[in-house]
Amino acid sequence: MSSFSNTDMGSKTADPYTAQNKQEPSLKEKVEDLFKFIDKTKICLMTAQTAGSDLLTSRAMAIATKEGNGFDLLFHTNTESGKTDDLQSHPSVNIGFINNSGEWASISGHATIETDRSVVKKHYSPALKAWVGDLGDGKHDGGPDDPRIGIIRVKASTATYAVSNSTTLGSFVELAKGVATGSPPKVNKLRELTEAEIQQWKGQ
Repeated sequence: MSSFSNTDMGSKTADPYTAQNKQEPSLKEKVEDLFKFIDKTKICLMTAQTAGSDLLTSRAMAIATKEGNGFDLLFHTNTESGKTDDLQSHPSVNIGFINNSGEWASISGHATIETDRSVVKKHYSPALKAWVGDLGDGKHDGGPDDPRIGIIRVKASTATYAVSNSTTLGSFVELAKGVATGSPPKVNKLRELTEAEIQQWKGQ
């Protein structure tokens, strides 16, 4: 299998930033730090392939809740919107979080659309009325029995994230050192969760 390369570094590390910042702490610490960041950030971009094309579309979404020991991410949706067509055709998705400090998380998995009323009612929020509206027909009123309201469940397969290793001031100092010396700054806790690790955590 070939890979893209534009130069030969010899024995030098091709990506010194990753080498400097990547960490492999315990599974518990990796998971807890990821969940803490997700819970704090809440808003993400859900990226999926568009139905009937090879293009990707990202949509801003807010997490309704987490299940499956934290690795099932649940979102409210209007089942009559374009996103449900996309997910029905191409269930593979990426969920991306970022904040203004440059901390980020990327979660890859597969999405399903759930319309069971008991699931919808369990996670229903009155704020949904503002998003789907009341059509005035006594059925599509934005309430918990409105058939347009469903749940998108994303079962995470893998995750990569970077959360701050220091204060904002400390990060600027590290960055300034890096500019002056050519050494990559150690500013983030860069971590990965494999599919096996996520399954191990969910099985606890």
